[in-house]
Amino acid sequence: MNKEIVVNRTFAETRVAVLEDNKLSDIFIERKETEKILNNIYKGRVQNIVAGLSSAFVDIGFGKTAYLAMDDIVAPKNERNIENMLREGQDIMVQVYKEPISTKGPKITMDISLPGRLLVYMPFGSKVGVSKQIENKQEYDRLKIIIKKLKKELAGGIIVRTEAEDATEEEIEKEIKYLSRLWASIIDRFNKSKTGTCVHKDLGVVFQTVRDHFTEDVSLMHIDNKKELRDVKEFVRTISPELEDRIVLYDEKKPIFEAYGIEDEILNLRANKVRLKSGGYLIIQETESLCAIDVNSGKFVGNDNTQEEVVTMTNIEAANEIARQLRLRNIGGIIVIDFIDMKREKHRRKVLETIRNATKNDKAKIKIWPITHLGLIEMTRQRKSESLFSLLGETCPTCHGLGIILSKESVFAAVCQEIEQIKSEGYFGKIKIKLHPDVCEYFNERKNKLNEIFKNEVFVISSDSVGREDYNIILEQQSDK
Repeated sequence: MNKEIVVNRTFAETRVAVLEDNKLSDIFIERKETEKILNNIYKGRVQNIVAGLSSAFVDIGFGKTAYLAMDDIVAPKNERNIENMLREGQDIMVQVYKEPISTKGPKITMDISLPGRLLVYMPFGSKVGVSKQIENKQEYDRLKIIIKKLKKELAGGIIVRTEAEDATEEEIEKEIKYLSRLWASIIDRFNKSKTGTCVHKDLGVVFQTVRDHFTEDVSLMHIDNKKELRDVKEFVRTISPELEDRIVLYDEKKPIFEAYGIEDEILNLRANKVRLKSGGYLIIQETESLCAIDVNSGKFVGNDNTQEEVVTMTNIEAANEIARQLRLRNIGGIIVIDFIDMKREKHRRKVLETIRNATKNDKAKIKIWPITHLGLIEMTRQRKSESLFSLLGETCPTCHGLGIILSKESVFAAVCQEIEQIKSEGYFGKIKIKLHPDVCEYFNERKNKLNEIFKNEVFVISSDSVGREDYNIILEQQSDK
């Protein structure tokens, strides 16, 4: 598989795309106007403790108070009374693990974690673990032995990331020392800072991508900004000098995202319909806490003998595409997938296995349940920040997020009802109706009906200032002669 990373840097935003065989597999966007706080560490102050909810609200200087659950408090293991763990007015070190979404404030934890390229260091933990994605048992055991050996001089827990596979003991030791120094500097800043101060800011989107995605399997990293290129090369020179020559400058006239076809892919992510090569398609309906995905067969060709096989192939293709769409759109929360009905149990198991394998490399935590009696797959995907849809768009001011607007016929019926009411109240003067241009033609075609209702001429006026679902009825009383 050919894997490439494409970086587009402008004044307003930075965008990073990961391509696998020239197909978009991940997209990350960071905007200057939107403050990113995920994984940042703050010196917060406990504002109030809600014993009934076993939680506390903490001021981190963000505006909205942050939510701290009892399970995210670092305290003696046997203590289960939150009022014995914290006190109001207490200064505590916290890390944001979920950004504010909609009206909800950020969620925080006192159990700090510092990710490196090869390891994750947890100063308040004790666990020593190795990523389950390292499937080679010999390599898994080797890394565990190295970590146990090096950890003897370091307090806290360590988890070995997938990227550490085949790393040398010297490389791992070097990263442990770096993370240890970083933690010492965070403690120092915490002790010297005022409440509500960010004492550690996580890496920007480009450096995060370098840390998490720029590995041996990436052939090239294209960057269209000279300063960003220099900064990334300097960063890579420190963590993976052997990859530095794979970072290249893109200096063509055509915008980099257009040249790689990424701009069109981003536009497609706004649509709720995703077409499959087989002729089938997905319908993706996203809400704040739940996403429903419907798999449709479209116009496939098959007889009675092959229909089950064709349906299974379509479902397998859909499962792979769903995993990709969840990553690209950054959809989190509860996800319900309605696959095309399959009669045979072995085909159901194959589809379930496909979606589990397709989501294996997703950085977000995912849990998938077996297919239900109704043929649905239920899953959850960790939500750390708003979805791409929320980042790129706003709620439609006309439909207010419903996805539909009143039909022209419904607006016409409402106007007719109001005109009848006006007539019943004894008004027979001049009537003007101001309408949106899209609706105006519909009314003009039915003007005779309006005149018949009112027993007088009704004037229809087109106006851009009137909403698509709205109308203004203007009454002009005729003067007595």
